[in-house]
Amino acid sequence: MSNVVVAITGASGSIYAVRLVEVLMAAGRTVHLTMSPAATYVLKQELGLKIDLEEFDPKQLLPDPSNLPEDSAISKMKNASNEDFALSSVLGESDVKQGELIYHHYQDFMSGIASGSFLTAGMVICPCSMGTLGSIASGACNNLIHRAADVHLKERRKLILVARETPLGLIPLENMVRLTQAGATIMPAAPGFYHNPVTIHDLVDFISGRICDHLGIKHDIHQRWGS
Repeated sequence: MSNVVVAITGASGSIYAVRLVEVLMAAGRTVHLTMSPAATYVLKQELGLKIDLEEFDPKQLLPDPSNLPEDSAISKMKNASNEDFALSSVLGESDVKQGELIYHHYQDFMSGIASGSFLTAGMVICPCSMGTLGSIASGACNNLIHRAADVHLKERRKLILVARETPLGLIPLENMVRLTQAGATIMPAAPGFYHNPVTIHDLVDFISGRICDHLGIKHDIHQRWGS
């Protein structure tokens, strides 16, 4: 199954989402993307990306770095990263296949991903805000992100929530327990350091790699323990 749903919400850590979409598409997956209004604010603040939810273009999320101002966050991180950040380096030349990116408006309940009859290999909410986590835990389907997550839970499909908040209060912790019991995987954006990271991208790729592991997608993005 090539379909993977990716939702971006308003938590900090938007670089995780951008990189995840890059990796999934490079692995030949069809990415069904949706994002909340709050996510657009964070993408602009952290990465300098201007996202139009009404007239979305993939180039808004995955721009050519050469067309970005040198002082933009993405340009700075790309310039500071090592060569291993190239997808051909981490996936292997033969494994890089350009997948498809399909956008779904967060209010579009007619979207295929709002139904259990639409088959996917899983859904990732990256990063996942505590508000989104709470809505899913309570069963409140106020937008397409919540509904798609609820669908993945009821259909017993993979639902990965990349939580990004610190410190964690009692209510989010209880929500995480409830969602874990319901079948979701809580994967905090907390990268390891045993792979001796040098750049921000090394840390970002650690999380992207762990997500791919749980989706069953082969990769060599980061060094594994014991290797």
